[in-house]
Amino acid sequence: MKLDLSEPLRYLGVRGEPDSGLYAELSAVADRLTQAVTPRYVWRVFHVKHTFDGEGLAGTGLTLTGEMARKMLADCSQAVLLACTLGAGFETLLRAEQARSMARAAMLDVCGSAWVEVGCDQAEEEISARFPGMYRTDRFSPGYGDLPLELQRDICALLEAQRRLGVQVTDSLLMNPTKSVTAVIGLSDQPQPARIRGCGYCNFRDDCQYRKEGKTCGS
Repeated sequence: MKLDLSEPLRYLGVRGEPDSGLYAELSAVADRLTQAVTPRYVWRVFHVKHTFDGEGLAGTGLTLTGEMARKMLADCSQAVLLACTLGAGFETLLRAEQARSMARAAMLDVCGSAWVEVGCDQAEEEISARFPGMYRTDRFSPGYGDLPLELQRDICALLEAQRRLGVQVTDSLLMNPTKSVTAVIGLSDQPQPARIRGCGYCNFRDDCQYRKEGKTCGS
């Protein structure tokens, strides 16, 4: 796995070609992270039951409510629950960097956000290899659209994320360790369009500098 620096640069608000000094320093931070920490993940597949109340996951008692889940899983017979984390190792790296340089700590933080998504991408490759001939939806997470953030707890419980990854959900519904994500991916026997695009689905929308300037990042 390799970390594409375009994502960390975007998180830092860099537009266009980055300064060579910044790029070199960010690259060094990214190399240190990727050599020290490997994303870990777990996933499970469940049959989907389309009900009036939402998209049920067979054998779990869990229903994914809201228009987001209904739209994403409309053509899907199965759904994957995924959890991915950088673990406590990232927290240790970040604390050490914060003691030396807050600027480099900020770079490490955005690299961590991008690196855990690379782990999710790797998980999706594994899922595709396990289910040849099936088509994946975009992955979507609790807190996207109207999918309740509270589902973090249910997903982690079903995946035994605390035992297998050391991941917990706090009372305020944050993930601990911080660079951890949960997601849902639909599996269908027909091609699925890319549906999650635009500011409405972005976790950074409330603090996005692009939006404050009346622009978008194009994602």
